[in-house]
Amino acid sequence: MPLFEGLSVGVEKTAAVFDIGAAYTKVGFAGETSPRATIPSKIKLSKTDKVVHIWDYSSTEELYDALVEFLHHVYFRHLLVNPRDRRVVVCESILCPTQFRQTLAKVFFKRYEVPSILFAPSHLTTLFTLGINTALVLDAGYNETVVLPVYEGYPIIKAVESLPLGGRAIHENLERQLKETGTIKENGEEQKPLLSVMDKIPPDVLEDITVRSCFMTNMERATAIQQSILQADDSKWPSPAASVDYPLNGGRTLTMDGKSREVACEVLFEMDNEEQSIATLVLDSILKCPIDMRKPLADNLVFIGGTSLLPGFSHRLLAELKLLLTKPKYKQCFAITTFKVHSPPAQANFTAWLGGAIFGALEVLSYRSLSRDAFLQTEVVPDWCSLSPAITEVEQSAAKDKTPLKSLGLRKAAGDAKGTPEK
Repeated sequence: MPLFEGLSVGVEKTAAVFDIGAAYTKVGFAGETSPRATIPSKIKLSKTDKVVHIWDYSSTEELYDALVEFLHHVYFRHLLVNPRDRRVVVCESILCPTQFRQTLAKVFFKRYEVPSILFAPSHLTTLFTLGINTALVLDAGYNETVVLPVYEGYPIIKAVESLPLGGRAIHENLERQLKETGTIKENGEEQKPLLSVMDKIPPDVLEDITVRSCFMTNMERATAIQQSILQADDSKWPSPAASVDYPLNGGRTLTMDGKSREVACEVLFEMDNEEQSIATLVLDSILKCPIDMRKPLADNLVFIGGTSLLPGFSHRLLAELKLLLTKPKYKQCFAITTFKVHSPPAQANFTAWLGGAIFGALEVLSYRSLSRDAFLQTEVVPDWCSLSPAITEVEQSAAKDKTPLKSLGLRKAAGDAKGTPEK
């Protein structure tokens, strides 16, 4: 953003790009290579002085108040711009609740009077960073993991798969492990069991321990660990990883053994009662697609989301996929033997934001956005599951120019930037 951008006349200012995640929100401007700020998705309410998470709401009014203060904090503390001057691009999950996006649009349009908003699926914007039209995108976030195939620029909605497995599940599993085996040493005294000192570990501490100490183990060790747990025989447990000491407040030190570091992330790959894990999500999603799409999707896997940043995530997931292909459930349905993974030009936790920043810098943005005037007429945000006849700028332009709507869509913009990324 130029230093004297506010003095320019007749030039449309770059759009503001938001990626409001379950744990963190990424904000910045279109055309930039990284977000201006990555902040927790929570805010301290001025009325009650209570810190609330914007995704934890019980009513629309409560959500509206939280979003008003949260966006005020974003605009005037981090972006430092006037909301009225800039269009908005919101990168959202395809499973985002309608109540949330409707309330978010209401805050943007009525409170901050932004010119227009584009709600872009995060799985689709991810492909803008790679310049491809076809891929199977796995978003491993905080609350859940969502898999969505995109073929020739079109999301295949019927093939979407999701499970409530992500960063939260890892933190809960890690806390259980620490309560069983963790010890604390206070001011040079002897080590004591964790539960004798504290009943609950703060969420921010669990997150920091996970990022600094936990990892995805390889397939061979995971198989041996599972056999040891099922047979309740510690002698079959492979040589554990090194234990670590984590400093806490008040001069206390938490000692975490190697087993806890290694087992914490296994919750992502453990089969539930329906024999599902994040690895089965990928195969089940591919099976729901037509047979001629399956090979291209298997050759174009993309992993995004903060949970996928854990060490060994990609290698473990690929090993799980190859193992599942030998099972009777998938062996008879698949002729695929290999998978290929793209490496996006950004960290996995803000790859979707970068795609939104790329699209926000294109001239087609104004045609694909929902204008403020159109929203105020109906107060409805149209999406793939809504048949509301809301009037958008693209419909108005197409009516005047008699231009087919499909030629102005995200598909065309994604197809204009083709490349051959590394696999």
